[in-house]
Amino acid sequence: MSGTDVVAEGVSVRGNRGPVFENVSTAVEAGGVLLVRGPSGSGRTSLLLALSGRMRFVSGAVRVGEHFLPGDAAAVRETVALARAPVCELEERLRVDDLIAERRWIDRVDSSAICAAFELVGVDVPGRAVVEDLDPATNVLVAVALAVAREPGAVVVDEPDTGCGPDGRAQVWGGLGRVRESGTTLLLSTTDFPPCFPDAVPVVLPQRSADRLASAERPN
Repeated sequence: MSGTDVVAEGVSVRGNRGPVFENVSTAVEAGGVLLVRGPSGSGRTSLLLALSGRMRFVSGAVRVGEHFLPGDAAAVRETVALARAPVCELEERLRVDDLIAERRWIDRVDSSAICAAFELVGVDVPGRAVVEDLDPATNVLVAVALAVAREPGAVVVDEPDTGCGPDGRAQVWGGLGRVRESGTTLLLSTTDFPPCFPDAVPVVLPQRSADRLASAERPN
């Protein structure tokens, strides 16, 4: 897999009640890790969505590989896959087989690519397993595998270890580490910096009110 670099300069997102985050500048090389840290309501998710071409920003500029936002938003969305975010969650009532069939149909991904992605993240789950019955670590890794199967330049994972115990967190971060080793750029958010990515590019966001976060505008 070939990762893509992501560069942001002075990016701000504003909702109906004020700024969600302001003047964020950062850069992550292809195959690197961007780690957005902050408390709940700080705009972590909004920043990830803005960098992946899925949320409008009111100032600043973003470059993803050869594409520039906001003008190349469609191309950026093809380059950056969402594995886990509020706008992209696994349908709880579906079986894993259903998710795989959906991905094959929508993204024209063949079975071998999907099997390789599941193996990469370390997931071995029966196809008839229902999403709502999966433990939190398996849930997020299935989502990551389905995103990675597209062979994107970067993958967004919002709060990857939420709800996981110590063993689950180790499983999730281990799987993400292997994705990074494969060359894919990772765009992640978390409350605390995990020790497994000591060279990650950090972005620390201050507390913002939850209503400002909720009122941020997303692209049509």
